[in-house]
Amino acid sequence: MITTIIYTIVCLVVLGLLFSVVLYLVAQKFKVEEDPRIDIVESLLPGANCGGCGLAGCRAFAEAVVNATSLGSLSCPVGGDVVMENVAAALGQEAVKTEPKVAVIKCHGTLDNRARINHFDGYASCKVMSTLYSGDTGCRYGCLGKGDCVEACKFDAIRIDERRGIVEVDEEKCVACGACVRACPKSIIELRPKGPKNRRVYVSCSSKDKGAIARKACSVSCIGCGKCVKVCPFDAITIENNLAYIDPSKCKLCRKCVDECPTKAIWAVNFPIMVPVTPKQEEPVTKTDNREEKI
Repeated sequence: MITTIIYTIVCLVVLGLLFSVVLYLVAQKFKVEEDPRIDIVESLLPGANCGGCGLAGCRAFAEAVVNATSLGSLSCPVGGDVVMENVAAALGQEAVKTEPKVAVIKCHGTLDNRARINHFDGYASCKVMSTLYSGDTGCRYGCLGKGDCVEACKFDAIRIDERRGIVEVDEEKCVACGACVRACPKSIIELRPKGPKNRRVYVSCSSKDKGAIARKACSVSCIGCGKCVKVCPFDAITIENNLAYIDPSKCKLCRKCVDECPTKAIWAVNFPIMVPVTPKQEEPVTKTDNREEKI
């Protein structure tokens, strides 16, 4: 009995040593030498692992940066130009500056503008809701307001305004990672350039219905009338599928389209509010001894 136990233990030890040697030889044969610069680049990144760069995370981005011949097509939206300059300096390359962006909601169908026609009593998810039916309002293109984008955002930059029944973006916190864009089943969130002095003009609507139908569903819907196209001096606006779109690369922020839009579907953000100035009336004067005296 004792001999059997000893024999079993010896066999297990020998097998263990044998497998260890085999695994060591396999590891040595197939090991991949990793560039030490990957660790350096990864240490310079924010570590958000948000996927805004289009890759799986910061480690994957660091590997792509080290293996790239230039940094032209690679950027970290969270870290911005500062981080990319540090990365470029570590790799001995030249950083390419990118225009900062921010998420915008292409829907203004609040409870005041878009009346509810039914009540969804299921699981509170935009994805679930959109697979079951078009929505609880007359517009099948607008914000569902269940907060999938809120859960996807790692920077607390988007929230649901319960009073208005629609999501809104905090542009001070938004890093343009694109997580909310990917989470929205209605595709109503877009990353747009912040613009000079954070000023931008865009169409806050995603409806592709024809004018009368769109206006009936939402009072501030784009009706595809084309007035904005005609008034734009920079050819920055196009209409496709009854919906206007403003090209941020062509828009010069003149805001003529904002004034022309009959439904107020075009938004101008962060512009100063112009206060009308009334002309000051001159006070009557009388002349005395060649001098003017106010009375």
